[in-house]
Amino acid sequence: MLKREGLEVNHKRVYRIYRAEGLAVRRKTRKKLVAGERGNKPPVFASNQRWSMDFMSDQLASGQRFRVLNVVDDFTRKCLIMHVGTSITGADVARLLSTVLALSAQPAMIVTDNGPEFISKALDQWSHERRIIQHFNWSAPRELDDMK
Repeated sequence: MLKREGLEVNHKRVYRIYRAEGLAVRRKTRKKLVAGERGNKPPVFASNQRWSMDFMSDQLASGQRFRVLNVVDDFTRKCLIMHVGTSITGADVARLLSTVLALSAQPAMIVTDNGPEFISKALDQWSHERRIIQHFNWSAPRELDDMK
């Protein structure tokens, strides 16, 4: 975030100042998910207004797992990219989206879940540079859906 503000500061210096002020490094605790009402997404009226991204996974006969990244335009329902790989990082997602932008117009918003690839620093930086809104769509776990 300091780099985003235009400050070039060594991470060791930031840590030293942080500790000198008596601040402690916060440990992230996992939030307990609560079943809530799902909100409807606003309608889209043109292509490249909103894209959706998600992963699908499967397993080969040999037991090796693989994942497929799907990017879909919500208005046209056109699949813009399907990338298959055994390990897809946030930097890979940003790189793949850059190749898609070379062929089509830039979206105003990208809707994803809270997967580790989608909340990564690389994808956050990529979307910030292009002024694309990242909307994290929370969905209730399957067990909670069955209880309703």
